Amino acid sequence: MDKTMQHEDLRELFCRRERRSVCLAREFTREALTAWDWDAQADDVTLCVSELATNALVHGVPPGRGYLLRLRLTEDGTLRVEVHDSGDGKPCLRDPDDESGRGLLLVAALADRWGIGPREPGKVVWCEFARP
Repeated sequence: MDKTMQHEDLRELFCRRERRSVCLAREFTREALTAWDWDAQADDVTLCVSELATNALVHGVPPGRGYLLRLRLTEDGTLRVEVHDSGDGKPCLRDPDDESGRGLLLVAALADRWGIGPREPGKVVWCEFARP
């Protein structure tokens, strides 16, 4: 069972290391965006969540572990998406001509900002969207 936490401006979903977790992360994101009346960028945000969750699942979550999806509205109205995992790999932008691994290129193109932060163990990959 995946665990969820919801507050007025914060939503969290803990996902186990299983393929269906990316679909659950997208559904969870859509529900939060609807509750926050964030329809204008819903497709872009959901695509970024899907890419970050997939990267965590494939590259960042050791067997027996999971990842945390955190969606947060900041005081200035920015939507911050974070995916926390316990893997030691460091994500990087790939060449657009590569056959795979272009997820962060999509995130960089769609989000207003993105980055990688430390976590013990692992990392946090995040992106932000300013409210239109």
